[in-house]
Amino acid sequence: MNINLDDIQRFSALDPEDMLGHINALADQLADAWQFALAQPLPDSFRDVRAIVIAGMGGSAIGADYLAALVAGSSPIPVIVNRHYDLPAFVSGPETLVIASSHSGDTEETLSAFAQAGERGTQRMAITTGGQLAAQAAEAGVTCWQFTYNSQPRAAFGWSFGLLVGLAHRLGLAGDLSADVEEAVDVLRRWREFFRADSPTYENPAKRMAGQICERIGAFYGSGIMAPVARRWKGQLNENAKNWSEFDVLPEQNHNGIAGTEFPRAAIEKLYCVFLQSSHDHPRVALRYDLSFKRFLEEGVMVDRVKARGRSRLAQMMNVTQFGDYVSYYLAMVNEVNPTPIPQIAALKEGLAQAE
Repeated sequence: MNINLDDIQRFSALDPEDMLGHINALADQLADAWQFALAQPLPDSFRDVRAIVIAGMGGSAIGADYLAALVAGSSPIPVIVNRHYDLPAFVSGPETLVIASSHSGDTEETLSAFAQAGERGTQRMAITTGGQLAAQAAEAGVTCWQFTYNSQPRAAFGWSFGLLVGLAHRLGLAGDLSADVEEAVDVLRRWREFFRADSPTYENPAKRMAGQICERIGAFYGSGIMAPVARRWKGQLNENAKNWSEFDVLPEQNHNGIAGTEFPRAAIEKLYCVFLQSSHDHPRVALRYDLSFKRFLEEGVMVDRVKARGRSRLAQMMNVTQFGDYVSYYLAMVNEVNPTPIPQIAALKEGLAQAE
C-alpha cells in the first residue's frame, strides 16, 4: 500500500460520507453537548440514587466508560457500564438509576436492559437521537435527552460523552466541571491544527503513526483515565480502518500479557504497541510503563508512546482520543477503505433479525 497521506482529493473519494468532518468536529460536539446537557430537564430524585448503571453498546457505550473513569476518584456512588441484554441482579429499586444510551435508539441489547430496569422499578433515563428508545421513554414518562446529530454512533462521541459529563456535573459526581470542559474544548481545537488533513505528514503525528501501523496489528495500553481511551483506539481502528487491533489495561497487563511476548514470533513481529500515558497516572504505573517499554523493545516488539496534553483529566482524555480518531482515519486511507460503513456489523445484525 503506497497511498500519499497528503493527497486530500484521494481522501474525498474514499470518504464520501465525510467521516473526517465528524472527527474535525469533536471539539464542537463536546461544547454543544455540554450546553445542551445544562439546559435539559433533570428530576430531583436522580440526586438520591446510590448507583448509576449505564446500558449501551459499541459507540454508544464508550462514553459511559469514559465517564466511569473520569469520576472514579470523586464520585460518592458507583458508576457502572453494562454491555449486555440483562442487568446485574443488584440493579433494582428507585435507589438505582439506569441510563440507556443508544445513538439510534434501536440497539436491541440496550432496549432489553431498559425494559428490565422498568420491570425492576429503577429510575430510568434515555440518551438517544430517537428510535424505539425515545418512543418507549416517552410512553413511560421517562426523562429523555434526545439530541440531533446525523452520523454513525462512534462519530458522535463528543455528544454521547459530553451529555454524560454534563449529567455528572449536575449530579455533583465530580465537582464543577465547567473549567475542565472549557480546557478540553480549547485543547481539542489547538491540536486539531496538527492532526487535520491539510497538515503535512512531516508535521502530522497522526499521519506518521498511521504509516507505522500499516500492515500491522495495533495493540493499545492505558491505565486509569487512559484505559477507556485505549479501548476507543481499538474500536476506531476496527470500525474506521477495518484493521485488527486490541487493547489492554495496566497494571493488570503486567501480571499476564507481558509474559506473552515470545510466541508466535510471526504474529509478534506484526504488532504495533502504543502506551497511552497521562500525567495523572499512578506513579507506580508510570514506572511500569517505562519498564514495559524496555521489555517490549528487548523482545523485538514495535512499541511507541503517546503522552496526553492538557492539565485536567478531561482535557487529557479528549486530547488522546482525538489523536486516535485521526490515526484510525489515516489508517483507513492507507488501507484504501471507506471509514464510515461497517458491512461486517450490518451483515451480523441482518442475521440476527432473520433468526427472530
